Amino acid sequence: MAGDAAQVAPEVYKVLFENDRVRLLEARLQPGDRSAMHHHPDNLVYNLADGRVTFTDESGGTMEASLAAGEAMWIPAVDHSTHNTGSTEVRSLLFELK
Repeated sequence: MAGDAAQVAPEVYKVLFENDRVRLLEARLQPGDRSAMHHHPDNLVYNLADGRVTFTDESGGTMEASLAAGEAMWIPAVDHSTHNTGSTEVRSLLFELK
């Protein structure tokens, strides 16, 4: 399993809140930037801005996603890296379940 997102990619993920049941991360990724491979437990994502990203899993498989401000997405536990392929800063809140 890849390392914790906030430890592996602190330039992208900032811990805003944490207790024994949930952790809230803010994610910010500038156009063209990439994160290192990292792990998220089951989580709910709320996008604060429109954006476009490519996720790459540990096997090298990719998935492109268009993110819309105000959109919420459920994401099962995952190991991936993220690349901002759009022209705007990607900004999201991640509510990770423990």
